[in-house]
Amino acid sequence: MTKIKVIIPAYNEADSIVHVVNDIPNITDEVIVVSNNSTDDTELNAKKAGATVLSETRRGYGYACLKGMEHIASQDEKPDIIVFLDGDYSDYPEELTKIVSPIINEGLDFVIGARVKRLREEGSMTFPQIFGNWLATSLMRLFFRAKFSDLGPFRAIKYDKLLALNMEDKTYGWTVEMQLKVLKKKMTYTEIPVNYRNRIGVSKVSGTVKGAIFAGVKILSWIFKYSFKK
Repeated sequence: MTKIKVIIPAYNEADSIVHVVNDIPNITDEVIVVSNNSTDDTELNAKKAGATVLSETRRGYGYACLKGMEHIASQDEKPDIIVFLDGDYSDYPEELTKIVSPIINEGLDFVIGARVKRLREEGSMTFPQIFGNWLATSLMRLFFRAKFSDLGPFRAIKYDKLLALNMEDKTYGWTVEMQLKVLKKKMTYTEIPVNYRNRIGVSKVSGTVKGAIFAGVKILSWIFKYSFKK
């Protein structure tokens, strides 16, 4: 039986986190919500929904993901697959079965849930997000002959492959770092088209000019770092 654990970074997602946790298919062994210094009822609501709740006071998407990984590393029984999912309910958690299928059935290492235009609700992605995705994936195609079309946060990876990536980024560069390292280490991957809707609440990244700029800088810095790294 394939063991699957889900890591959900969450910062002030009290209104959405219950929906996210409740919609995750019961094929998962544990749902881990990492409250990234939340000041609302995110932790309380996640616990009520049945999730394992951790607290990471250092602000940053990568910090929260790494906290979830530390929790899993401390357990005696390790999972086969880790799924990363945002806590804002913009993705459809029930599509987790689609995300993990290529790993379980085809033996692939890594799967991205691609937010393709035909499956996106109008307004669910801002112009900076759309442009940033296009630019980042275009550069990855140019430098690495990658086939990625998105930096979507809904993703699955074999646990041993995740450990082999030695993830470092503490903030907005987490997703692109993972994809670049998958390419560098020649791991097998694919994309699965997923539905995407308007999130509950306001985005902490794309919803602010500062957040969008900082995320863009981090993403591009990772790409250029790996483009010239031998």
